Amino acid sequence: MDLHTHSTASDGTLTPAELVGAAATAGLSVLAITDHDTTEGWAAALAALPPGLDLVRGAELSCRWHGGRPAVPLHLLAYLFDPAEPELAAELRRVRADRELRGERIVDLLRADGFDISWPDVLDRAAGGAVGRPHIAQALIRAGLVGSTREAFGRNWLGGRYQLPKDDIDVFRAVELVRRAGGVPVFAHPRATRRGRVVPDTLIAELAAAGLAGLEADHEDHSPTERAHVRALAAELGLFVTGSSDFHGSHKSVALGAWTTAEPAYERLVAAASGVTGVASG
Repeated sequence: MDLHTHSTASDGTLTPAELVGAAATAGLSVLAITDHDTTEGWAAALAALPPGLDLVRGAELSCRWHGGRPAVPLHLLAYLFDPAEPELAAELRRVRADRELRGERIVDLLRADGFDISWPDVLDRAAGGAVGRPHIAQALIRAGLVGSTREAFGRNWLGGRYQLPKDDIDVFRAVELVRRAGGVPVFAHPRATRRGRVVPDTLIAELAAAGLAGLEADHEDHSPTERAHVRALAAELGLFVTGSSDFHGSHKSVALGAWTTAEPAYERLVAAASGVTGVASG
C-alpha cells in the first residue's frame, strides 16, 4: 500500500494511467494518487485502473504554519475528500494559480541573469498539470545548467537565489477544509530535516486536536531516528502512521512501494473518511 505518489497532473513523469499500471506491475494492492494541489489526475487513473488494484484518491496540499518566523512551509496529504466542496476547491484553484505565477517569476529571474530558460517551454512540458519548481528544474537540466534535480534544488539555484515563496493554505484551515469535505488529513514527512525547517511537536499536537488523523513516518527523507520520533509522537497523540514512496517517476530515484503503509493504519484511514470519493477497486 503506497499512499503518496505523483503523476503528470502535477510534477510526476508518469501519466495517471501509467502510474496505476506501474503500481500493479510493482505488486501493490493499494495506491493513492496525491498530486500537488489538484485532483486532475483522478479520472484518468480511475479509467485505467487495473484489476486487483485499489485506488485512493487524494492530493498533497501546499500549506504553511504562520507561527514560525518566518512562516514554515509544510505538506498535508488529503485523502478521500469530496473535490466539489466549494471552499476547498476554491483554495486549490488559488494555490495552483499562485504556483503558476511563482514559476513565471522564477523563470524571469533566471532569464534576467542570462540563463536561456523559456516559460512557454516549462508550461508545455508541464502538459497542463499543476506547475511546480520540478518543471523548472527539468528545464535547467535540459539547458545543461545542472546535472540533476537535486542540484537544481541546491543553494545556487531553486533552493537559493531563485527560490520564491508561494501563497500556501494556512495549515489549520487546510485541516478544517479537508474534514469539511469528508476527507482524511495526514501530515506528510513531518520530520524531514534534510528538506529544511520542521515544525515543533507542539504544533502537531494542536493539529491533532483540530482534526489531523495521521503522520507519514516511513519516507525516503526521514532518517531512522526521525521515523522513530514520528512513530512515538503518533502513538502519544492517538494518530495512525503511514508509509509511502512519494514517487515522482524519473524526477526522483525512489521506487514505487519503497515505503508502504500497514493494513491496520490503512483501515483506520478508510474508516475515518466520510466524503464521496471512496476507495475504487480495479
